[in-house]
Amino acid sequence: MASTYKIGFYTAISLVIANMIGTGVFTSLGFQLFEVHSVFGIMVLWLLGGIISFCGALVYAELGAAIPRSGGEYIYLSKLIHPSVGFLSGWVSSTVGFAAPVALASMALGTYVNKIFPGVSITICALTVVAIITFIHALDLKAGSNLQKVLTALKVGVIVFFIIAGFIHTSDHTITILPQPGTLKEFMSAGFWVSLMYVSYAYSGWNAASYLAGDMYEPQKNLPKALLLGTLIVTVFYVLLNFVFLYSAPVSELTGVLEIGHVSAAHIFGDFFGSMMSLVIAFLLLSSISAMIMAGPRIIKSMGEDLPMLKILAKTNTNNVPYMAVIMQSMITVILIVTAQFESVLTFVGFSLSIFTFLTVSSVFILRHRNLGSFTYKTWAYPITPLLFLALNGFTIYKVLEMKPVESLLGLLNVAIGGTIYLIGKLISDKKHRKYV
Repeated sequence: MASTYKIGFYTAISLVIANMIGTGVFTSLGFQLFEVHSVFGIMVLWLLGGIISFCGALVYAELGAAIPRSGGEYIYLSKLIHPSVGFLSGWVSSTVGFAAPVALASMALGTYVNKIFPGVSITICALTVVAIITFIHALDLKAGSNLQKVLTALKVGVIVFFIIAGFIHTSDHTITILPQPGTLKEFMSAGFWVSLMYVSYAYSGWNAASYLAGDMYEPQKNLPKALLLGTLIVTVFYVLLNFVFLYSAPVSELTGVLEIGHVSAAHIFGDFFGSMMSLVIAFLLLSSISAMIMAGPRIIKSMGEDLPMLKILAKTNTNNVPYMAVIMQSMITVILIVTAQFESVLTFVGFSLSIFTFLTVSSVFILRHRNLGSFTYKTWAYPITPLLFLALNGFTIYKVLEMKPVESLLGLLNVAIGGTIYLIGKLISDKKHRKYV
């Protein structure tokens, strides 16, 4: 008999928080400081990222309440725009959208472990972590749910401790959060908007709970709460964390540095305890890895249910876990780790995912026009909030296309590959249908 276990609100909000808080917030500030030099500008950047994500979460909450099936953008776009658009979204998410960030987080974890224990192989450590967490999530939904809640609780606890320690710490340099001469010019620069793309990557994952709506207890009630509260909590964490980074260490030591968390921890706790704290921060990545291995395969499973050529990926075990989809995503992750291609993949994955997020938020207007909405949840301040998301997200996409044309075109190339596969599958399916008619 198949398991009827459903994930609850706490697992759903854990997925949102864990998917969002990964490597981005601990690594991207150093590169933003090349373009944005004021503390006020950095705070606005991270607050703006939170506003964009929250507006998106408001819309996804309505879409998820109206269409409570696992799969996120794949389901919404297939139903509201066209199955081909949904497939392209699912293709990008299932091939690199989750696998590449899992590979990056696993290798980052291995790198930190290697610094403390040089005898440990970075690659072996990364592969071991992926294998263990994949095994748990491929076996049982309840076990995976409990693992996710524990890892996310530990992550939140450590981050709260780090923020409090940062505010208690007496800095040896002064900063001001007030606007400075030239701050307005920073906001108008192309570099500010490219930096916002990196911030948006750090915020990615705010829609994570929507991928498991079909596995959720009372999704019409719990999905909106998880999306909105989870995004709000992470926004507060991100703004406070970046203030602590800038307060604890001079800008000169942070600019261009990848391991921002390590530099800040060394100033707050001293070199030795700073290294230990950096290792703890690295282990927080386990929560992100677990969340992405749990959420991503639900897209693959939904695609397998809808497309005959992918039906093997829809297979579930007696615990109702899509084990074939979990294994497939992790196999892609392993390939990316072994070939060390995940960083080059990540340069364009954010661009292509942003396009489909843009389309998904746009689809709420179709949902309203067709009167398919749920009575349990409606987007707050509609249509202002979706329009605000579309304006900010759309302008960011335009600026990235302008500033990073090669990476953008590679992202579009991956979409084109998915489109070709969809057309081939459609032709095969239509041919079989005509044969039996």
